[in-house]
Amino acid sequence: MAAYLIRRLWQMIPTLFGVVLLVFFLFKAFGGDPAEILGGLSASPEQIQAIRTQLGLNEPWWVQLGIFLKQIVSFDWGRSWATNESVANLFATRLPATLTVMVPILLLDTLLAIPIALLVAYLRGSLTDRSIMVATTVALSISFLVYVIVGQYVFAFQLGWFPVQGWTDSLATNLLVYTPLPVLLAVMVGVAPQTRLYRTFFLDEIGQDYVRTARAKGLTEPRILLTHVMRNAMIPILTNVAVSLPGIFVGSFLIEVFFSIPGLGREVLLAVNRSDYPVIQAVTIYLAVITMVVNLATDVLYKLVDPRVVLK
Repeated sequence: MAAYLIRRLWQMIPTLFGVVLLVFFLFKAFGGDPAEILGGLSASPEQIQAIRTQLGLNEPWWVQLGIFLKQIVSFDWGRSWATNESVANLFATRLPATLTVMVPILLLDTLLAIPIALLVAYLRGSLTDRSIMVATTVALSISFLVYVIVGQYVFAFQLGWFPVQGWTDSLATNLLVYTPLPVLLAVMVGVAPQTRLYRTFFLDEIGQDYVRTARAKGLTEPRILLTHVMRNAMIPILTNVAVSLPGIFVGSFLIEVFFSIPGLGREVLLAVNRSDYPVIQAVTIYLAVITMVVNLATDVLYKLVDPRVVLK
């Protein structure tokens, strides 16, 4: 296992370097002139030239690439062009709010979808199975924006159960007061496709020969489902969770905007609108690193779930 982890970590280096090159040259080719963006329409040519000098844009491209690599290694991305705030400090102060929303969504999506999918797979063909599948189809057909508008109107304005917006420095207050509504709406959207997909995984396993053998040995249906079917279906489920994790991370950005949560997502959207390259570049690289780390963690979990898996 240790050798595998070292080998995978070593393989991440060229992958990350490829992402860095792609991000660097895309910004160079299509990002426009940062000096003109910072200077604005009223800036004189002398001011624009001074900004270029300050940012190192007059240096050859390989020197600029070296500066970019140094920023990545040192985790020092400079300062936001829009707010002059340190990008590292921006991440450190905004990321906790994003995780406060994102982690409950990920956990509830998975922990609710798995038992529901297992139940409908066990009751396949029944009225309960068909009813839940129809409900998930309807849920998939509704835009997330509709969930947000209706959810805020019903649960916040009409019933008064949750505030529409607000945030504090207390984690407990945020979890109990301000995050339940956005998390509830996000889970309502996310559970439907997960349930349908996991039901397919379970049905594939239920049709295998080892299930018929277990039944022939006299094992009860709940034991077969929980001990054998669940364990074998966990590998594609883990794969799906790993693949959807970056999407949940980005999706939490939209929730932060709708509910005025002071997280990383709102800063990223503002950075895109302002062409704030240091923030955008940092987010892009961090997402790439997170994706690679999650993929590695998922491969390790494969081995823990099924010892027959061989890590090469």
